[in-house]
Amino acid sequence: MTRWTMKLDGADLPDKALIGGKGWSVARMASLGLTVPPAFVITTKACAAYQDGKTFPDGLQAEIAEGISWLEEETGRTYGAGPSPLLVSVRSGAAISMPGMMDTVLNMGITPVTETALATECDDPGFARDTHRRFHELYAHIVLKTDAGNLSNDDTAEDWAAAIRGASGSELPADPVERLHAAVRAVFESWDSRRAKRYRKHHGIPDDLGTAVVVQAMVFGNMGSTSGTGVMFSRNPVDGDPAPYGEFLANAQGEDVVSGKFTPRPLDTMKDVLPDAHAQLLKAARRLEIENGDVQDIEFTVQDGTLYLLQSRAAKRAPEAALKIACDMLDEGAIDEVTALSRITPDQVRSLLAPRLPERATETAEVLARGEAASPGIGIGLVVTDSDDAERSANNGAAVILARETTSPDDLHGMIAAMAVITERGGSTSHAAVVSRALGVPCVTGCGDGSVTALKGQTVTVDGANGLILKGALPVQEPDETALAGLVKLTRIAERMSPVKVILPENAPSNALDLNRIDGGSEIQRLPDLLKGAQIAGGGALSDDKGIAIAVQAGVTAIVGRPRLPILLAAIRAGAVTEDRETVAVSATD
Repeated sequence: MTRWTMKLDGADLPDKALIGGKGWSVARMASLGLTVPPAFVITTKACAAYQDGKTFPDGLQAEIAEGISWLEEETGRTYGAGPSPLLVSVRSGAAISMPGMMDTVLNMGITPVTETALATECDDPGFARDTHRRFHELYAHIVLKTDAGNLSNDDTAEDWAAAIRGASGSELPADPVERLHAAVRAVFESWDSRRAKRYRKHHGIPDDLGTAVVVQAMVFGNMGSTSGTGVMFSRNPVDGDPAPYGEFLANAQGEDVVSGKFTPRPLDTMKDVLPDAHAQLLKAARRLEIENGDVQDIEFTVQDGTLYLLQSRAAKRAPEAALKIACDMLDEGAIDEVTALSRITPDQVRSLLAPRLPERATETAEVLARGEAASPGIGIGLVVTDSDDAERSANNGAAVILARETTSPDDLHGMIAAMAVITERGGSTSHAAVVSRALGVPCVTGCGDGSVTALKGQTVTVDGANGLILKGALPVQEPDETALAGLVKLTRIAERMSPVKVILPENAPSNALDLNRIDGGSEIQRLPDLLKGAQIAGGGALSDDKGIAIAVQAGVTAIVGRPRLPILLAAIRAGAVTEDRETVAVSATD
């Protein structure tokens, strides 16, 4: 298994660019001796070869078969057959985390025959039937790109297949191997989905990285009262509190949590029903944070009392959390100053300094709905319930709030366009919450059925920090950059490392080039010519990180503007920062 696939047994830790972040985390956890279901990965090279010809490259099918045989040996189970059937998940995994943007199919390998075997083995026909139905729903949605409606556990596999056939016009393959290949193709193709392209464009991620595909033995959180699933963070990704944070859903599969279709319970509730697994989870999270030097976002499943770790990655975090965590980990000696500055982006600082509600403002405001404080910040706008409408209205200059029952990856364009996202279902680890934090958008989740979509057409103020949707457009005030201790601390560090100084506008010298007063000064493409010979400049296109990068490359020594820290961070990213002999550079075109 060397050309297109690799075992993730922890013996090696290949580059993330080859096996993706998910594959790397599985291999890393295995190498640390943590309990991880066995898995192999189809590499990004295979994805690139598939994208070239829209067909599997020579030898890939044979290597997938070898990988399945290895999983069978590791688990003592058989794919597509009894008496102990092997079921697998087929999951995407790019080198750079793109949460919720690409596709996953669970319970691959379930058939009428293996459902019967699973029911006999577990002595639980209900569990086996539920697992079989879940597979049909995901396969229809992900592979066949159709909505077959809500399938019922009371129906047969033939009934489900007929519903899918009626919705899609396509047959569900009977052969489990053919189904597996179709799922791998679907994951490859999800790299070029509309939502994935928009996410990459928004975050400046290259389009040619491709995705790996992790094929992993299934473990089941929906196997009764001593099973469950959840997501935990080694620190709070909303406010940066150092206490572990997360959510747990008993007798459920992971898709139930991240999809937002169900509102899970706080992680502490797991301690009441599965204390041993909870204690093991906290211990593993602490070790993974230390080993990886960053806050961890961990997906886990408990099957019949046994904890399994499925993935661990650097957590997406809200701006407040990014600032606190960077400062805390620096104070703890867990990271150095260069790393601390890399843990918060210029846009996150700008978000921290965005307008806020005055103190005690919510005491007199009318509360229209309340839910989980999933991503802090203030968003004011007109409530819309469709992502296409949100994008269209925002493009026409309107401020909108996206209200959904729950979001899915197909809502990304609406989430990017919105001033805030509010949902009726889901918790702080749902798709809406995780993606909103990655985008720096205020978000309130789990407000209750019918609570926020009914607000369509109203103007509201969303308080993401307190989980409130308030009537009308409330007045806001500008925060003081010097009043936030963490920003002051990082600003002092950034001043020592930045290739340029930042001068506040009121202190600008008379010889400073003011691009606001120059024709074309706001146009990025004209900056290189306009900045020739300038030592001090401000205004115009220098309000943009790309403009700051061009200024650094042009030899500008000081930039006039405020707030100071975003300018300093953008300049550092534009210049060369050396840490352990590795150079990190961000060009003006990134």
